[in-house]
Amino acid sequence: MNLNTVLKDKFGFDNFRPGQHEVIESLLEGTHTLAMLPTGSGKSLCYQLPAYLINKTAIIVSPLLSLMQDQADQLKMRGEKSVLTLNSFLTAYQKKQAFERLQTYRFIFLSPEMLGLESVIQSLRKIDIGLFVIDEAHCISQWGYDFRPDYLNLGEVRRKLSNPLTLALTATATKEVRQDIIRKLNISQPKEIVSSVDRENIAILVENIYSYEEKLARVLSLVREFPGSGIIYFSSKKVAEAVSGFLQENGVGSVNYYHGGMEQEQRMLIQQQFILGQLKIICATSAFGMGVNKADVRFVIHFHMPSTMESYLQEIGRAGRDQKQSVAILLYSEGDEGLPLHLMEQQLPTDHQIEAVCSFLNEAKRSMADLSLSEKEHLLQSFSLNDIQFRFFTQFLTDDDSPLHRTRMKDYCHTRKMQNQAKLNVFLNWIHTKICRRLGILHYFEEEQRKGNDVCCDRCGIDAKNILDVWPAVKEQQGNSYSTWKQELAFILLDKDNGHEK
Repeated sequence: MNLNTVLKDKFGFDNFRPGQHEVIESLLEGTHTLAMLPTGSGKSLCYQLPAYLINKTAIIVSPLLSLMQDQADQLKMRGEKSVLTLNSFLTAYQKKQAFERLQTYRFIFLSPEMLGLESVIQSLRKIDIGLFVIDEAHCISQWGYDFRPDYLNLGEVRRKLSNPLTLALTATATKEVRQDIIRKLNISQPKEIVSSVDRENIAILVENIYSYEEKLARVLSLVREFPGSGIIYFSSKKVAEAVSGFLQENGVGSVNYYHGGMEQEQRMLIQQQFILGQLKIICATSAFGMGVNKADVRFVIHFHMPSTMESYLQEIGRAGRDQKQSVAILLYSEGDEGLPLHLMEQQLPTDHQIEAVCSFLNEAKRSMADLSLSEKEHLLQSFSLNDIQFRFFTQFLTDDDSPLHRTRMKDYCHTRKMQNQAKLNVFLNWIHTKICRRLGILHYFEEEQRKGNDVCCDRCGIDAKNILDVWPAVKEQQGNSYSTWKQELAFILLDKDNGHEK
């Protein structure tokens, strides 16, 4: 079997990107595999191609609805019809139809929360699973930068599904995190394929800015100068909206904002507009860009600093997927670390909240699983819980038989917060470092630099003006304009040739 022939015939590519061939070969040999491939290196091909050759159903676990929807849509655009996305947006009738036809799908995308339902597990047990894929696998590890308690159940899910051939995919995981992923998934003798985290075509710049107003002015200057498409990342939804409005008021026409507080349909629309070139700039929170199939993003600007090296690398990796010269610019003001520190504090409950929730459950003689909708609302409002904190309690206090007791929960939260603070300090030190920034990133991931880079970073003498000097011409696509996002969404969802819904 010639994998290059399959690659050309099925996907239209002439060559594999680094790491892809090795991952696919490992899976075809029947070996459980953990692959760390950099953002933009085509991780989805690593499960899509072997799924055709294995010729059995592939289950893909993904943390974000937008990410799994985008990957499913890409498959459908290539002509694959047997794709199912199991999520909360399906109606009861659609779910019933899907489960009745489950064995007919080649690719099934779902969330870890969906795999927490016993009815879903029982349905999946009836089909022949050829490949079990965990995307963004660093979410499993308690030492990962984006730990999600719902991912902890995936090892038990694998056991219930008779331990199918498994592929764990991530773009950013230290050695410690990779070992934790393997342990949590209960994978025996996996093959690890670790590619370089270095994206050589992305210049890395940090600029010191001394006020919010100066930061606004600098963003405006950069987006006016830079050709092509770009993403500006924020840690605040309100600031993302405000800066989008500021840019529009100052003559940047093809710009919009994107964050989790928007309607799902509107987020889908903005994502499509960006992919099609109808929007040049997106002012977004960190969720935007995961899985977005746009190769020609020329620049990524961080208005707010990320909290970890891993999240920074994920976000700048959304630039330059076409392998052409791109740039990442982080605008730093003294004290900027206060916002990510505050956001990290909000991810886990305080000691007071742990005491209050446990006392409430004890007095009510209830578990989290037994709570009615009104009681859940009471918990959220009475103890000022956000959605992330509520999910923490749901994960760890669902079972009366095996509760994570108060002291253990407090110890766990304290440890996590200390680790988060340590990661933030490492990234802050990297911002202030005097050495090559690329070298600092490689050292963090325990990787040696293999060769030099002519267009490297600000510590190596590169700045935004130098980037403009070496940048290839970028043709900007001009999209059609429609009066409202709802009208444009209707256009996207309609078959333009036949005038009926796809």
